Amino acid sequence: MQTQHKYSKVFSVELFPPKTAAGKENLAVALQPLAALRPAFFSVTFGAGGTTRSGTIETVTRTMTETGIEVAPHLSCIEGTRESIGEFLDRYKDAGVRRIVALRGDLPSDMKSPGVFSFATELIRFIRERTGDYFHIEVGCYPEFHPEAESASADLAHFRDKIEAGADSAMTQFFYNTDAYFYFVDQVERMGVDVPIVPGIMPIGNYPQIARFAAGCGAEIPLWLQKRMEAYGDAESQRQLGVEFVTDMCQRLLDAGAPGLHFYALNRAVPTSTIWSNLGLPAAA
Repeated sequence: MQTQHKYSKVFSVELFPPKTAAGKENLAVALQPLAALRPAFFSVTFGAGGTTRSGTIETVTRTMTETGIEVAPHLSCIEGTRESIGEFLDRYKDAGVRRIVALRGDLPSDMKSPGVFSFATELIRFIRERTGDYFHIEVGCYPEFHPEAESASADLAHFRDKIEAGADSAMTQFFYNTDAYFYFVDQVERMGVDVPIVPGIMPIGNYPQIARFAAGCGAEIPLWLQKRMEAYGDAESQRQLGVEFVTDMCQRLLDAGAPGLHFYALNRAVPTSTIWSNLGLPAAA
């Protein structure tokens, strides 16, 4: 964790583009309370197969207009061409976006390979070739091992390649095991990687939903926490335990030198706002 102490702490929040009228209403209700936290930036996810691509741009521009807070759109390799990805970059520049989250993206079940770029490293190089240093490029990483990685060492090497290709900083997949994050950072430091690696935080507002997400991405929920959640049964007790656990986890990460926190808000304000308040996080300058 030696490299992380020197970086200023950055606190950010992730949104996703709604697909339905009800989803749009949920985001409308959540946006201003989340903006009141004054995160350094919002990120907005990017859907595959055209499902939410237009929604991403709409959500980005709406969020910037309504909150005045910087927004970092996700940009994915999935099904993209050089022309279509270039068009996104041009539109984001025109809109005043200065930060991009560059990802390979999750392959849909009926898709065997990505588009023109197979890896996020190639996408990062393309962004740099086309736009120079205009964008601050964020990338993702998996403290607990990417589910599709050939090996732990290959996973670490892929992350190093993304940084060497031109990424400025990273945010992790969510996790509930702080040791996994500390070990990951120590490992990449030994490989010569020196960028901010911000922990991704998933509040536990709906335990059954979060358990499904964790199973899908390989995030370990500690056995003792699983057992207590299952023993409680009722949603409110699970929610209270989740807030207590995640707040404590975040505090330990910050005390150890983590350069901020990135909250996966799921377009809901209360879980993230509660943890934010518990930690006494400062508003962004």
